Amino acid sequence: MALKLTYFDIRGLAEPIRLLLTDKQIPFEDHRVSREEWAELKPKMIFGQIPCLFSGDEEIVQSGTILRHLGRVHGLNGTNESETTFIDMFHEGLRDLHTQYTRMIYTNYEAGKDEFIKETLPTFLKRIEKLFHTFKSGEQFVAGNKESYADYVLFEELDIMLILNPSALDETPALKKFHERFAARPNLKNYLNKRAALNTPVNGNGKQ
Repeated sequence: MALKLTYFDIRGLAEPIRLLLTDKQIPFEDHRVSREEWAELKPKMIFGQIPCLFSGDEEIVQSGTILRHLGRVHGLNGTNESETTFIDMFHEGLRDLHTQYTRMIYTNYEAGKDEFIKETLPTFLKRIEKLFHTFKSGEQFVAGNKESYADYVLFEELDIMLILNPSALDETPALKKFHERFAARPNLKNYLNKRAALNTPVNGNGKQ
């Protein structure tokens, strides 16, 4: 069934979805809309939001819902109930960090950037590092031997934190090694290189 992912031409909330689809070689149309196109499209969308994944006649919105849907369909959601719950919990923790990040980026960048880098980010990363050690001592993926949808969220979150502060992961060695390993995945390398060459913005307001 043909997939189409609709979002702006930024990384934003859609990027972990793009990474998952690209890495697992799941064919999809990467539909990137302008602000003008979005003004026309918005009234037609559930909740008036994107990203949106179109799967045949099905319209799926909310980035977390899309990721969990893809996780279930493609075996990226754990092998048992315990793993699935852990993956969901890990993902929600990453969402909490991203909420703090976007609040700073969109409402308090100039005044709040230093505090975020020095206080908020280290606190979150230490918690995530500790949780990451739950399976396989943090040497592979979020839930052990096999990647899950949360790994793509983790990679993207770490990547944008490194843009904000290149030394962000120096005190969390397991997360730093994970980021390095994930960036070297064969199915992602070309996409990441292309993204870097295009300098695709992380956010929609020119910050990063």
